[in-house]
Amino acid sequence: MPRQFYVKFETPKEIADRAFQVLQVAKDSGKIRKGTNETTKAIERGVAKLVLIAEDVEPPQVVAHLPMLCEERKIPYVFVSSKLELGRTAGIEVGSAAITIVEAGEASDAMKGLISAIEKMSKGGATNT
Repeated sequence: MPRQFYVKFETPKEIADRAFQVLQVAKDSGKIRKGTNETTKAIERGVAKLVLIAEDVEPPQVVAHLPMLCEERKIPYVFVSSKLELGRTAGIEVGSAAITIVEAGEASDAMKGLISAIEKMSKGGATNT
């Protein structure tokens, strides 16, 4: 499947895997918001700490606004390949186009390291916007 227009950079598998691990721990010990609407609200309210966006969303317009919104609010975000895997990691059987970590809980240190890796990767590998 060709890359969706809203995907601004390629996320290496090891970073995506770390994002899923951080999400898993945050789900169990912190606070997350599930779905595009909840994610959008968390970003707008300034409570989002990290946003995970699926690359396989149809129609893509559902999440196309999220990268720009995150950049405006200076909130880190990362793309993951599968909305089904994203939803399951967040504890819902159906896929989820976007998930937001609001409180990392026990994943706090791991999330800081992940955000640092995301920032380095997105600056180095960002396509022209």
